[in-house]
Amino acid sequence: MISRIDLRGSLPADLRDVLPRADLDVEAALEKVRPICEDVRHRGAAAVRELTARFDGVELESARVPAEALARALEELDPAVRAALEESIRRARLVHRDQRRTDTTTQVVPGGTVTERWVPVDRVGLYVPGGRAVYPSSVVMNVVPAQEAGVPSLAVASPPQKEFGGLPHPTILAACALLGVDEVYAVGGAQAVAMFAYGTEECGPATMVTGPGNIWVAAAKRLLKGRIGIDSEAGPTEIAILADETADPVHVAADLISQAEHDVIAASVLVTTSVELADAVEKELPGQVTATRHSERITEALAGRQSGIVLVSNLDDGLKVVDAYAAEHLEIQTADARAVAARVRNAGAIFVGPYAPVSLGDYMAGSNHVLPTGGCACHSSGLSVQTFLRGIHVVDYSREALAGAAPYVCALADAEDLPAHGAAVRARFDWEVPA
Repeated sequence: MISRIDLRGSLPADLRDVLPRADLDVEAALEKVRPICEDVRHRGAAAVRELTARFDGVELESARVPAEALARALEELDPAVRAALEESIRRARLVHRDQRRTDTTTQVVPGGTVTERWVPVDRVGLYVPGGRAVYPSSVVMNVVPAQEAGVPSLAVASPPQKEFGGLPHPTILAACALLGVDEVYAVGGAQAVAMFAYGTEECGPATMVTGPGNIWVAAAKRLLKGRIGIDSEAGPTEIAILADETADPVHVAADLISQAEHDVIAASVLVTTSVELADAVEKELPGQVTATRHSERITEALAGRQSGIVLVSNLDDGLKVVDAYAAEHLEIQTADARAVAARVRNAGAIFVGPYAPVSLGDYMAGSNHVLPTGGCACHSSGLSVQTFLRGIHVVDYSREALAGAAPYVCALADAEDLPAHGAAVRARFDWEVPA
């Protein structure tokens, strides 16, 4: 059901070449989304409607979800689901509110200060995927940090569903209503990203687009990056578990399965020092997979080249492996898990010990589940309040402070053969700045 890679002994020079990873050719998808994005750019709402009919089989009179549909979805929401969403929102607000940045003013010299001022982007388009699963939790994870950052205008797009009259799933709509989001569009895929990037007669252009999606969403974000800011190009979801002989194979198997449930190309990777644990997990998987609803999808994901069990000689090597893998989600199920977790450098989010499974982070930990995939956690962060803020340096110097800096400015301007830079300083004084 799941393959093994034996890395006991010396580790290869480039671990990334031997570790399991899903194939995701975003570059190839670029040429397919380019005409879609250009169509939306030139024809606006008409193109969005036609593309939605072609790809989703839904005829839209308007892409915007009516206010009464949002109110109705919230009114009809299962009370247990509403309570869970409200608690998820409460916890997410606690965490993200503490991420707010404060302006900092530094006095460089008497009369000369630099202030770093944090300003939210003007407008964001938040993408919530559809497809095999329903993701009201992604509404929470997108909207809460944007709201806590103080973004003045935000809109949500999610694919239309035939079975719900061409609207996004009602639970998605209810989550938007709970969060006070009244601008929601029944648009998915690359056309949703293009709609936010260029704007249409119905939807104003956004400064930034965030949120997970399929390869077409990722390709559109790559294509339009620069016109819009993006969080990341989300690829197939992934979990890595670093475990030793103290880990419970029932827990480990359940966590590998939970991530494989997302998609047939979802990645589930166990890195372990214990052959006994590897054997026990392999023995545990078939029974748990058979007992779950999406067993075919999970079986395909676990058997795919993107999943596997990696054997290592010791925890030091295990840490090197998980740092090279740079997982979206990394669980640490070892003795002294907190200390081991503190040594990890590359991960989207780290889940410490047996009682912090990834599924907790998906819904209720308070952390954000929009995280870098495909090894991008070695250089990128998950979605946060910071995603939606820009640091602007405000320079405030008096005449005296500039006079003190003038010789240095002129010297460096001359060194770079940019004499007009020095002249711009000299023009403010009736004396010659010494060389």
